[in-house]
Amino acid sequence: MLQHMAGLTAATALLTVLGTAPAGADGTWQKVGGDARSGVSGLAYEGRTGDGAGVHVLVVHDNKRSGQQRLSRITHREGSDSISPITWDGPEPVDLEAIEAIPRMPGEYLALTGRGLVYRLKVTGSTATVVDYSPLPAIGEGDDFESFALVAQNGKLAALWADRGAGADRPATLYAAPLTFAPWGQPQFGAVTHRAYRAAYPTDGGTRHLSDISVTSSGRIIASSAADAGDDGPFDSAVSDAGRVTVSAAGRVRVTLAASPTVLGRFPQYKIEGVECLPGSADALLGTDDENLGGYVRTMPFCGP
Repeated sequence: MLQHMAGLTAATALLTVLGTAPAGADGTWQKVGGDARSGVSGLAYEGRTGDGAGVHVLVVHDNKRSGQQRLSRITHREGSDSISPITWDGPEPVDLEAIEAIPRMPGEYLALTGRGLVYRLKVTGSTATVVDYSPLPAIGEGDDFESFALVAQNGKLAALWADRGAGADRPATLYAAPLTFAPWGQPQFGAVTHRAYRAAYPTDGGTRHLSDISVTSSGRIIASSAADAGDDGPFDSAVSDAGRVTVSAAGRVRVTLAASPTVLGRFPQYKIEGVECLPGSADALLGTDDENLGGYVRTMPFCGP
């Protein structure tokens, strides 16, 4: 905990120096998990609380053994979080790393495993039912996925996902494709394009260049990157403006990545694996999977126009 408090102090000071956020605009880290089985591997916005002061989000956990928790719900307010388990009904996934709400389909989500299986879920109350699942297309040799986002523009839907990369020798690979659904519910991907991406920070030998992505309403790609020295840390991470995505009326997906990504915030001692731009707000909800040190969430104003 002392290590995390030191990281918070350093990150806050750095953000103030860099002028990446107005004074007082950012939240503080709030603990939502106490061990390696309860960290945040991915986030999906569910809706606002009844009073509008908080948000409900779904959280995936990267657990691998049968019977371990795969999905939870966090109700997040500044200064207070509550966590409740979601029962998984259907084939049990291994190593869930990302989750995203399906636009225009209330209560439905796509969740992604590290090896590239996509699960379509229907969430009702405290139960998530598997509707169908399928592998991602165009999986590359050695790909290890931690990022997934959906984009709805011009009446069309597209998916973005990424191999996380590893240090200087392996940049992340960001994939993009049109997305539709078969009548029985299976996700179906169109022609795939891909781009290489290198994080501006951190730059450690084991850097995961893309540990999660989210897309704003205007098409900005907000990305996290992270460094992990082991189950007890030290960790390091950052959130950056990675580029833009557009989907044409014909369904063509175009991704433009920044040659030099703009670092929006650095977060020493935390391993960010979840980034979710909150609709109707400039805020991003950030989530960490700090292995044996648990999981934390906070908001930062990274998702403006």
